[in-house]
Amino acid sequence: MVGQRSISIWFFIGTLLLIYGITIFIANVSDYFWPSAEHTIILWNLHFGIWWGALLIIIGSTYFISFRPWKKK
Repeated sequence: MVGQRSISIWFFIGTLLLIYGITIFIANVSDYFWPSAEHTIILWNLHFGIWWGALLIIIGSTYFISFRPWKKK
């Protein structure tokens, strides 16, 4: 159809990565400030969840901004 633009699948992937990254980051930041009594992971002090959440936020934001459907071409 004339006048309609398609939305890139990468926009939706970026949105999902951004949502997952925020969720993982918030969950692990709360665990950082209020740790549980038991830590079964040997390298718990490296806080992989915080790093992983931050990485997903960066990648998701990059895709979300790069492929947003409302940007001017």
